[in-house]
Amino acid sequence: MKLCTFQIPGNGGALAGEVRGDHVVAFNDGSTVVERLRSADRTPAAGDAFALDEVELLAPYVPRTIFGVGLNYREHAVEQGAELPEEPVVFLKQPGSAAPPGGPVRCPQVVRRLDYEGELAVAMGADGRIGGYAVADDVSARDLQRREQHWTRAKGADTFCPFGPWVTTADEVPDAEDLALRTWVNGELRQDARTSDLLFSIAELIEFISATIRLEPGDLILTGTPSGVGMALDPRRFLVPGDIVRIEIERLGAIEHGIVAA
Repeated sequence: MKLCTFQIPGNGGALAGEVRGDHVVAFNDGSTVVERLRSADRTPAAGDAFALDEVELLAPYVPRTIFGVGLNYREHAVEQGAELPEEPVVFLKQPGSAAPPGGPVRCPQVVRRLDYEGELAVAMGADGRIGGYAVADDVSARDLQRREQHWTRAKGADTFCPFGPWVTTADEVPDAEDLALRTWVNGELRQDARTSDLLFSIAELIEFISATIRLEPGDLILTGTPSGVGMALDPRRFLVPGDIVRIEIERLGAIEHGIVAA
């Protein structure tokens, strides 16, 4: 099941529903995406149906907590000139960084080196189980990241976590650790990898985080990015207003968002 939150242009509030092919069907019981993740209810939506290209997909939900993971692909660690970590490098992104799959991502005036990171996102269900998966961009301000000891501003700025386009429930993804992940900037392929290259598995990430933090339904874990980020290119190529970033993960769909000045 593909769980989404959407709105009909010109018709006000947000609705939750299920994507089926080229249509989205609203839940007629008033349930939200997080409630469906919590309950593991996979009863098909039975409300009004709308053409997918006639609605605006919003962020599937605003997570209570967004966990990021650094240096979780071997080649990405190499391109950053970093040693392979002995345990997961976990940081937090603010809930306010959650953004729709179509963006926009707003670049703050203090940021001069804005970068993309295409990532597999894990949406938690109840009792520490995986509820589903989505596509995410762990947008990063490299200049702030390099000069500030903590990454709160560099990683957690408003709109720095577009994700979606929906949450594909775990029962539809038999092996999330063998999916193709690709990122394009303005049509140019920048990242091309498979999630099988993760240094720490999804199960290891969940175990590591939950050793000190109770994971709640809807909590989001961004599992890390492969090589090919703008910071590591020669010459370096950072995002600027007007750029378009597209991230696609096999079986999960794609997000595509623009960059604008804040």
